[in-house]
Amino acid sequence: MSLFRTKPIEKSLADADEEGRRLRRSLTTWDLMIMGVAVAVGAGIFSVGAKAAADFSGPAVTLSFVLAAVTCALAIMCYAEFATAIPVAGSAYVFSYATMGELVAWIIGWNLILELFTAAAVIAKYWGIYLSEVFALIGWDIPASISLGPIEMTWGPFLIVAVFTVLLVMGTKLSARVGNVFTLIKIGVVLFVIVAGFFYIDFENYTPFIPDAVSTAGAGTEGVMEQSLFSFLTGAAPAQYGLMGVFAGAAVVFFAFIGFDVVATSAEEVKDPGRTLPRGIFAGLAVVTALYIGVSLALTGMVSYTELASAEAPNLATAFTLVGNTGAAQVIAIGSLIGLTTVIMVLLMGLARVVLAMSRDGLLPRVLSKTSSKHATPARLQILCGVLVALVAGFTQVDVLEEMINIGTLSAFVVVSAGVLVLRRKRPDLKPDFRVPFGPVLPVLSTLLCLYLMTNLSVETWILFAGWLILGFVVYFGYSRRRSRLNPAVEEKEAAAKRAEAGEA
Repeated sequence: MSLFRTKPIEKSLADADEEGRRLRRSLTTWDLMIMGVAVAVGAGIFSVGAKAAADFSGPAVTLSFVLAAVTCALAIMCYAEFATAIPVAGSAYVFSYATMGELVAWIIGWNLILELFTAAAVIAKYWGIYLSEVFALIGWDIPASISLGPIEMTWGPFLIVAVFTVLLVMGTKLSARVGNVFTLIKIGVVLFVIVAGFFYIDFENYTPFIPDAVSTAGAGTEGVMEQSLFSFLTGAAPAQYGLMGVFAGAAVVFFAFIGFDVVATSAEEVKDPGRTLPRGIFAGLAVVTALYIGVSLALTGMVSYTELASAEAPNLATAFTLVGNTGAAQVIAIGSLIGLTTVIMVLLMGLARVVLAMSRDGLLPRVLSKTSSKHATPARLQILCGVLVALVAGFTQVDVLEEMINIGTLSAFVVVSAGVLVLRRKRPDLKPDFRVPFGPVLPVLSTLLCLYLMTNLSVETWILFAGWLILGFVVYFGYSRRRSRLNPAVEEKEAAAKRAEAGEA
C-alpha cells in the first residue's frame, strides 16, 4: 500500500515554509491573468486554429475552440478548488499526492514534466525560426540554424531561453513585469489581426459551417499510426470534417489552452491565494477564449477552408496572403515572435516549480529544491531547466512531439478533476475559498470530456506516451520510491537528524 500513501495537506504547507526552500508571495490577480494570457496566446493563435480549420473542422473550428475552452474551464475550476485548499507550488502533482497517493502523484508529476519541458523546447525552437523570418522581412539574411560539423544547431532557442532564465532567477515578480509588457503588445497585435481580417470576410466562406465528413483512412502502418485512438478502438473509419472533425479539431486546438495549469503552479507565490487565484485564472481564460473565437471567425471568413487545406503549412499569414494583404502577414510574423516570447517564460517557470515540488518530497534529488536566499527563487534548478530546454530545442527536431504536450496536459486535467471528489470525501473539514459548483456534476463532466479529447489524439502519440510512462515507472521504482520522504526509513533518518541537531543546539 506504500504505492498509494498520501501526503497530508498540513505537511505540504509546512514543507512550503521550510527555510532554504521557500518561495516569495508577490503575484497579484493582474499578474495571474496576464500570465494565463501570456502562456496561452502564443504561436497557437496564429497557426493551430488554421491547421484545425484546414484539416478537421472547417468553419466550425470556432466550435472546436468553444469546446476546448469549456473543457479547460471545467478543469480549471477543479484546479482553483485545489489551489485555494493547498496553495503551494506543484499544481496537479501536489493535488494528486494529497488525494490519490504517491504513485499517481509521481505519474502526474512525470507527465507535467513531459508537458512543460516539451512545450518549452518546441516553442523555443519555433521562436528561433520566427526570428529568422522577421529578420528576412527587414532584409537581413540570417539563417535560423548554423552547422557545427555534422550537427545543425538552431541558435535562437539559446538566446531566448538564456534571457528568461536570468530573469526568472532574479525574481518571479520582475519576470512577470517584463512578461506583462510583451503580453499587452501581443494582445494588441491579435486585435489588429481580428479587425483587419473582418474587412475581408465573405460570408459564403462560412457555408457549409460543418462540412460533410470525408473518410481519411490510410493504408498500412502509417495510416494506423495517424488515426485517432478513438477510431482505432471503435473501428470507425478516420474522418475529416463532420461532427467528429469538430471534436478532433478541439483536441488539436486544446494546445492553445495549455498553460492555465501552469498558472496554478504559482499558487505558492501569490498574495492572498484564496481570492487571487480564482479571479486571475478565470479572467485570463475569458480573455483568451474571446481572442481565439475572434481570430477563428476572421480566419474562416476571409478564405475558404479548402484553400487553407491546400496550403503547405496553413496559418493566419496564409489567409492574409491569399487575400493580397502582405503587410498584415508581416505584422503577423512579428506578432508570432512576440507571442512566443512570454510563453517560453511561463513554461520555464512552471517546469521549475513542478520539479521543485517533487524534489521537496524526495522523489527527485532534494538538492534541486534549494532556493536562493537573495531572490527566493530556485536558481540552480531554473538554470538547469533552461540549459536542458535550450539544448533539446537547439539540437533536435523536438517539434515532432507537439501532440505529447496535449496528452500530458489532459492526463493531469483528468486526475485533478477526479481528485476534487476524492478531496471532498477525505477532507470534508477543508473549506477552500473557491468550490466547484453543482456538487459532483461538473468535476465528473470535466473528467469525461478530458478523457474523450485524449482519445482523439493519434495512435502514435499514445504509443510515445506509453513509452514515457514506462520510463517514469523505471525511475520511480529504481530511485524515487526508496527516497520518498514518506518512506518510513527516510522519515526516521530525518527525525534522527533533527534530534541530533537539537541536541547540539
